[in-house]
Amino acid sequence: MRTSSHIAIDYLYITAGSAATALAITLFLNPAQLAPGGVSGISTILFHTLGWDLGTSMMAMTIPIFLIGMRVFGKQYGFRTLIGSVLLSVFTWIWTFIFGSEGILDYSKEMSLWLSALYGGVISGIGMGLVMKSGSNTGGTDIIAQIIARYTPITLGTSLFIVDAAIIAVSAVFFGIGTALTAMTVAYIAGAAINKVVLSMGTNYAKTVYIISDKEDEIGKYIMEELERGATVIDAEGCYTEEPRPMLMTVVPNQDIARLVRAIHAIDPGAFLIIQETVHVLGEGYTPIRKLAGDSDVTQR
Repeated sequence: MRTSSHIAIDYLYITAGSAATALAITLFLNPAQLAPGGVSGISTILFHTLGWDLGTSMMAMTIPIFLIGMRVFGKQYGFRTLIGSVLLSVFTWIWTFIFGSEGILDYSKEMSLWLSALYGGVISGIGMGLVMKSGSNTGGTDIIAQIIARYTPITLGTSLFIVDAAIIAVSAVFFGIGTALTAMTVAYIAGAAINKVVLSMGTNYAKTVYIISDKEDEIGKYIMEELERGATVIDAEGCYTEEPRPMLMTVVPNQDIARLVRAIHAIDPGAFLIIQETVHVLGEGYTPIRKLAGDSDVTQR
């Protein structure tokens, strides 16, 4: 279905994105004691409190979390997520070897902290956005947040916020309130950069996609076999032609949108797509409907 050039581009995104994210951590975030969440944030705390190597501690936490994610979610946490997770640690080792762990700014100057927040947030956000654009992610605490969302009524966005907020709160104990508040700024900047890179997507974690194409069978097969998501065929009719035009409807996580759009373009360049933000997704593969059955916000919709 996908050409070798498309696959090569995906892995280029994963590699470049992991390298950029690791560079931001090495040059700006870790030297400034900024822990805006994630495995890298925990590793930053461990580096400055216990002297643990940054890349090693990231790898030591990432692999077990990934294996837990595989056990809970199955194949959807496949090879690409593992590659993104491992490359982030590997590039952190490489950049630390080249540049050291002191960064490139003079932290005796107050402005250096804010420069680290700005450049660390932008560069890491661009890096993570590139990884997500490939349909992968860097694993880590994102997997923990997705497990929380799967087994509780808490949405994925809220779960991510809770996990990152907990890490930032711990950093406040060791690095001070001011530095922790600056880390929150990093998280916001990185999130904005991610949204710009990944097809200017919003902050919700899933999209509903409506597809009109003469090759709906082939596209539907790709959605089910490659993305491992469901799709529904809706009977529609063209107003002008008055001819039947089957329409596919599917819901996919944000990180899969870029893959889906590229695949549809390869199958049928003339396809018509409507992509909408999705707030709640209930059912198999997402939040169990029983978890939110009593939620008044949902039941009133």
